[in-house]
Amino acid sequence: MSFTLPRPGRWLAAHLLALAFGADAACPAPAASALLERFIPADCDACWSADGIPAGAPFVLDWIVPSPRGDAAPLSAAALTEAASRAGALANDATLQRRQELPPLHGLSFSVHDGPAWSGYIGLQMVVQRSGAALPAGAVGYLALVENVRAGDDGTPIERRLVRALAGPFALAGARSKFEHLVAVRLPIGAKPERLGAVGWVEVPSGQVIALARAGSSDCTVAR
Repeated sequence: MSFTLPRPGRWLAAHLLALAFGADAACPAPAASALLERFIPADCDACWSADGIPAGAPFVLDWIVPSPRGDAAPLSAAALTEAASRAGALANDATLQRRQELPPLHGLSFSVHDGPAWSGYIGLQMVVQRSGAALPAGAVGYLALVENVRAGDDGTPIERRLVRALAGPFALAGARSKFEHLVAVRLPIGAKPERLGAVGWVEVPSGQVIALARAGSSDCTVAR
């Protein structure tokens, strides 16, 4: 999804983020060295209820892929259109798991910020700054609004970081040493605002994620 923010939306996002920047500061990188994406078919209620903790302490993102049955699918309320194109082909009765290692990457600072929910929106921002070589050709950024679901809540026995909205791709090409992208995202229907947060990543044309970050005072850049 290519996203261009109109002037009123840009003002709203900036306003929301200004309210949060005092508490949302840069911090040391967490230990995750891999990204695991789990694509759950909206038809597969049992997939959402399945147990299993991934090995190797990866950073996990959960996506619910829409069903041809639309609203008749049991998980349709949280299905995301962008999940279908990201997942590709998958069975309607099994979770597709895709894991990739986050490569060592020097000379790159990457942070993600989010604002409080206000008037039905949340402001999200990514800041990419390099001090070394240019980013790979075709590199783009994405910002995701995720809902953090604890184990035992909403019928899942395991903790999930469920993607509820996606903005991007944002162009990161060129000679500039710093890129900033700002967006206002509408609150998803049924989401609990207190569980929402921002995750962002930098991706190259092959689909490889080369940097990953999430907003918060204790979770930031996963780029080395």
